[in-house]
Amino acid sequence: MAMDEDESLHRFSLHPTGADLDEVRGLLAAQTRLEKGAQGDGDTELMKLCCVQLFNAAVLEDVLLIWKAKSASMDADSSIDIQLLCGSGLARTKAFLSNQRLPEAEAALQRLLRCEAGGDFEDFSVAGHAAWYAAYYAP
Repeated sequence: MAMDEDESLHRFSLHPTGADLDEVRGLLAAQTRLEKGAQGDGDTELMKLCCVQLFNAAVLEDVLLIWKAKSASMDADSSIDIQLLCGSGLARTKAFLSNQRLPEAEAALQRLLRCEAGGDFEDFSVAGHAAWYAAYYAP
């Protein structure tokens, strides 16, 4: 059975841990593949929720998974906020991406830098962003 946004939120909450985090990663990767194959084939709302869940887990290694989801299509790019790459904080995320020797890490870093210069991270805090999403997804 395919999982939707409501089911994922009910099953994993906004703060999954342990094996649930691995399931969220798998779900995001599967939806990203669908969306990259053809815009609209993936569930971008579910993708966004998975990215919020990974943002809240604050595992730096998830940054590129979130970036791949964001860059899967124009719809995904619009749905998934750039700030969701920064669950470990903007400075730590930029440092992590700078140390990766991958084209997608460079692309993500350049986008972060452009967005930061454009004011998208004005008043950004991990706690503030997490609280905003907690209110957004509140029943």
